[in-house]
Amino acid sequence: MPEIKHISSTQNTLVKKIVLLRDKSKERKNTGLFILEGKRELVLALQCNYSLDTLLFNEKLVTASTIQENIDLHAKTDLVSVSQEVYDKIAYRNTTEGIIAIVQGKPHHLEQLKLGTENPLILVAEAPEKPGNIGALLRTADAANIDAVLIANPKTDLYNPNIIRSSVGCVFTGTIATGSSSEIISFLKANNIAIFCAALTASMDYSKIDYKGPTAIVVGTEDSGLSDVWLQQSTQNIIIPMEGHIDSMNVSVSAAILIFEAKRQRKSQ
Repeated sequence: MPEIKHISSTQNTLVKKIVLLRDKSKERKNTGLFILEGKRELVLALQCNYSLDTLLFNEKLVTASTIQENIDLHAKTDLVSVSQEVYDKIAYRNTTEGIIAIVQGKPHHLEQLKLGTENPLILVAEAPEKPGNIGALLRTADAANIDAVLIANPKTDLYNPNIIRSSVGCVFTGTIATGSSSEIISFLKANNIAIFCAALTASMDYSKIDYKGPTAIVVGTEDSGLSDVWLQQSTQNIIIPMEGHIDSMNVSVSAAILIFEAKRQRKSQ
C-alpha cells in the first residue's frame, strides 16, 4: 500500500487544485484530470482501466485498511488522509463515503471510435445541456448494454461532477464519443447505420419501425428538439404517441423507451 500523507489545511495546494478541477470545466480540459467521489464510482472507473492519480480519504468516514481491502491501488497512486475541514471543502455531495480521487480522463474523439460489431445499436444525443439528463442517458445506455453513445455538439464535458453522479459511474462503463452533428452524421452514413430521429413532425410510431439492422436512435433537447441538419438526414423520424395533455417526455425516458424497443426486436430475431 502506498505511503499515506496527511493534509489538515484548506489552503493546501492540492486542496485548491481539487476545488478547481471540481468546479471548472476549463481546468479539467487543460489538465486532462477530473474529480471522482464515492466508492462505487471509483471501483467502476478502475474496472474500466481509468488511471488513478491521487486518492484522498476522510478517516472519520473510511479507514485506510478498508481502502486497502476494497480498492486495488497502483503503487504510484498518492494516498492522502484529510481532516474533516478539508473534506468538507473538497466534497461535492451532501451524503458521502469519505473517498475522493483525482483521475486521469480519457479522450472521446469520434475519430477514435471503434465499434465492436457490424450491427451496432447507438444512441445519439444532440446538444444536451443538463448534466443530469446526460447522466441519465448514460445510465440507460449501460442498462441496455448498447454499443455506443455519441454526443453531438456537447455543451459540457463528460467529467462534470453532476454527470458522474447522475450516471452512477456509467460514464466510465460505456463507449462514448463526441463530435459535431455533421461529423457524427458522416460517421453513421459511412458505416451504413440507419438514423432514426425522435421528432414531432413527419414521424412514424416508434413501435412500427424495424431496428434489427445497424441503428442510431437520435434524441434532441426537450425544449427545441433536434436541429434541421438531423431531420434532413434522418432515415425516418419516429415518435412516441402521447395520450395525455403534453407532447413530450424527459429525454432520458424517451430514449429508454426507444432503446428497449430496439433491444426487444433484436432479441426476437
